[in-house]
Amino acid sequence: MATLPTLVKPPEPPAVVADASAPRPRTGLRKYWHLYAAISPFYLLFLCFGLVPVGFSLYLSFHRWDGLGSMEWAGLTQYQYLLSDSEFWSSIGTTIVIWALATFPMILLAMVTAVMLNSAVRFKNLYRVAYFLPSVTSVVAIAIVFGSVFSTNFGLVNAFLQAVGVDQIAWLNTPWGIKIAVATLMTWQWTGYNAIIFLAGLQTIPGELYEAARMDGAGPVQTFFRITLPMMRPVLLFVLVVSTVTGLQSFSEPQVLLQNTSNDSTFSGGPGHAGRTMVLYFFQQTFDNNDFGYGAAVAWGIFLVVVLFSIINWRLVQRRGED
Repeated sequence: MATLPTLVKPPEPPAVVADASAPRPRTGLRKYWHLYAAISPFYLLFLCFGLVPVGFSLYLSFHRWDGLGSMEWAGLTQYQYLLSDSEFWSSIGTTIVIWALATFPMILLAMVTAVMLNSAVRFKNLYRVAYFLPSVTSVVAIAIVFGSVFSTNFGLVNAFLQAVGVDQIAWLNTPWGIKIAVATLMTWQWTGYNAIIFLAGLQTIPGELYEAARMDGAGPVQTFFRITLPMMRPVLLFVLVVSTVTGLQSFSEPQVLLQNTSNDSTFSGGPGHAGRTMVLYFFQQTFDNNDFGYGAAVAWGIFLVVVLFSIINWRLVQRRGED
């Protein structure tokens, strides 16, 4: 009977004795210090022009200061007055109305435009540049043009209304006319930008889904609501949050559009303060009234409003996605 060969255990390697005098391998900051040094200018600039001003504005909101004299401690007095300031709450209402009038039509138009661009065959790049152009154009130039468009006597809108037999409307002198004019300007400015974002999202949807839907007899409307819209929910959430943050901080649009419609401050928002947004009210308190402490408190109030609306929009879109 054959015997099995005996397995020979290989000899163990000799133990390596660490040399105490040998240099240890560099890890973390010591190893990558040159990379951190290369990107340090950004963080230094962000510290000087980002974090420090934010921290100083929070510190300033607890003081009274006219910008020249010494600061006077006020504690929570600024915030207590802010909560009871009817003009601040009025500016919040004006901002929300303008934001709603601009954001929802803009998102709808941007989605429709993106679908059309996605299905276009010829001149795709030309259309994309044309739609994106308003978002990189100077806001001041756009506001000046729209001031002429909505002019009472010589505006294109009133000329069209007269052509169809409707009386002229003093767009820049009535409360709702001002809000509609500002919202129209913002809609025109950002529709193309968001359409490009939607177009990028549409191009990530697999074409096999649409082919399967067509084979099952689904029409364009069913395909849009059953495939396109659910797949575009993350992009829609991004656009909605960014539009909320941008729209609630509108300043240049009403300031330039309405600066010649009132004899009051350039930050008054037109006749009756009908176009005075939250940021315009902040500038009015800070630079017209030279109340930098209260202006800082208003700025933090604006920050809380923007965060609140961003969270609400986030939760609404996420909940619909779960449903």
